[in-house]
Amino acid sequence: MKKNSKQDILRLVEEEDVEFIRLQFTDMLGNLKNIAITSSQLERALDNRCMFDGSAIEGFVGVEESDLYLYPDLSTLAIFPWRPQQGKVARLLCDVYRPNGMPFEGDSRYVLKRAIRKAEEMGYTFEVGPECEFFLFHTDENALPTTITHEKAGYFDVGPLDFGENARRDIVLTLEDMGLVVEASHHEAAPAQHEIDLSYEEALAAADDLMTFKLAVRTIAKGHGLHATFMPKPIVGVNGSGMHINMSLSRNGVNIFQDDADPRGLSREAYYFIGGLMKHVKGMAAITNPLVNSYKRLVPGYEAPTFIAWSEANRSPLIRIPSHKEGGTRIELRSPDAAANPYLTLAVCLMAGLDGIENQIEPPECVNGNLFAMTKEEREALGLERLPENLLEALEELEKDEYIKNVLGSHVAEKYIAAKKEEWYQYCVQVSAWEIQKYL
Repeated sequence: MKKNSKQDILRLVEEEDVEFIRLQFTDMLGNLKNIAITSSQLERALDNRCMFDGSAIEGFVGVEESDLYLYPDLSTLAIFPWRPQQGKVARLLCDVYRPNGMPFEGDSRYVLKRAIRKAEEMGYTFEVGPECEFFLFHTDENALPTTITHEKAGYFDVGPLDFGENARRDIVLTLEDMGLVVEASHHEAAPAQHEIDLSYEEALAAADDLMTFKLAVRTIAKGHGLHATFMPKPIVGVNGSGMHINMSLSRNGVNIFQDDADPRGLSREAYYFIGGLMKHVKGMAAITNPLVNSYKRLVPGYEAPTFIAWSEANRSPLIRIPSHKEGGTRIELRSPDAAANPYLTLAVCLMAGLDGIENQIEPPECVNGNLFAMTKEEREALGLERLPENLLEALEELEKDEYIKNVLGSHVAEKYIAAKKEEWYQYCVQVSAWEIQKYL
């Protein structure tokens, strides 16, 4: 992260003719929020004196304790390339604090920072490379989103078959203008589905970049007359959108997951990290797969994992160890989807892995067969457990996992579970088009 001082920020804003600054933060459910100020108010913001009504944000505080403050992270200054170049618009990502100067325990960025601090106390740096998928759909005559696309492109197809190629190109260029490093981009398996892979970096920067990424994708898509959605499964019968998380731990710049003496090239810490993820993955599911719709992606036949297993290479299990060049050993968790709050997701992934290391949790045997092709009997013989099949199951697993609830903190865990149970209830009382067609 770039280390800016208060004077650096003030000078850059003046030199770049920045007129508006958006003070951005993320709510419990992963939605980006902001307060806009003019450059004349920037010094006040940099002195951590910008207050907002926390009772207006879901999962924050009640009206009786509503005052919260935004503390800008000076390393996150970025100018929006899509805004006018006279009187530019910039942003600063912020932490949320209480009036007494203590971090607000309901701030999901704080939850991740707390987990990172635990890793640092153990001598580790947590590094992450996310692979984020999304759909680009047409809008209607009122510029409202649809699920309509006229394209038929698939994996790695190019234009003119890939109708979204130009929008994806502009998204990548915009991200790079904002200081993000894009490793690759391509068309995904389903029509209108795309993937952009961000570079490997330390966890807090990776989570910040994912929030910036989502904003940029939606904004640039809109400029092309398209609607970008991170909904996990917007269309029945095609692949859904995931957010695979590649993870590693390093110590003094050396990847500790690698051990050339091991037949698989994995260290004991890597095995234990996998063991911790597998132990807690059910309790993590309500965080990594936070929507009712998330569980319509986690079904057989569409490349998303359904069973709790790990593999050296094949893509059917929950966890795989991608092939790598020297020093690049990493663990890929394939269940998270693009709707997840990145701060909470990386926090639970890290802490589950650290629990594995601290308690030397051995993972079960590696499964290199294609789980999608196995019979029920073959899976039962291997003792494979299934991921939660719906949001309610996931919430029940979270309620049982005291360790993951502790990672979130009592405030977030309580508010999150209550909000998601209400979401599940609202879903259950709806009468869907499928039910009308089936039963009327």
